[in-house]
Amino acid sequence: MDSTGSDHHVILSGCSGGGKSTLLAELARRGFQTVAEPGRRIVAEELDGAGRALPWVDPVAFARRAVELATHDRDGLGPASGWVFFDRGLVDTAVALEHAAQIPATTTLTGHRRFHARVFLAPPWPEIYRTDAARKHGINQGIDEYHRLLKAYDRLGYAVVLLPKTDVRARADFVLECLRGG
Repeated sequence: MDSTGSDHHVILSGCSGGGKSTLLAELARRGFQTVAEPGRRIVAEELDGAGRALPWVDPVAFARRAVELATHDRDGLGPASGWVFFDRGLVDTAVALEHAAQIPATTTLTGHRRFHARVFLAPPWPEIYRTDAARKHGINQGIDEYHRLLKAYDRLGYAVVLLPKTDVRARADFVLECLRGG
């Protein structure tokens, strides 16, 4: 482990509505430190206020705020003695900014510590996909996002591990077993 503990910072990414937040909640229930998705927190704030930095109103403003919040989240953690799980996080927000404003993710990520080498991606799972106040886009947009993330993580040198479509306890066991294996 490096002195910052960043190799214990693990990203849960993938398709919207693929069960990432449910998995994050299970990992928190098991005593692990977790960091909630920046995008959902921004949407909640914006819906309570002026509502300008929403992904369906101004995707560039939304992505810029998400990068700032994800950076703040990570910088505020300090050294990690155990696993810290991020629901999306800085790399996903950099990819969103790349998609919205054509700013390369590598440019946004310059100067930031890398996360754990393994990134866990939730594949598209139409059977559990639901829209809500924070997720207005349909499954096809979620699938497009998933493919962008899959390509970006590969391009950025991360090892992508696809999460199985199974119950949340088995998913959490899978993640922890993968991490114990190296």
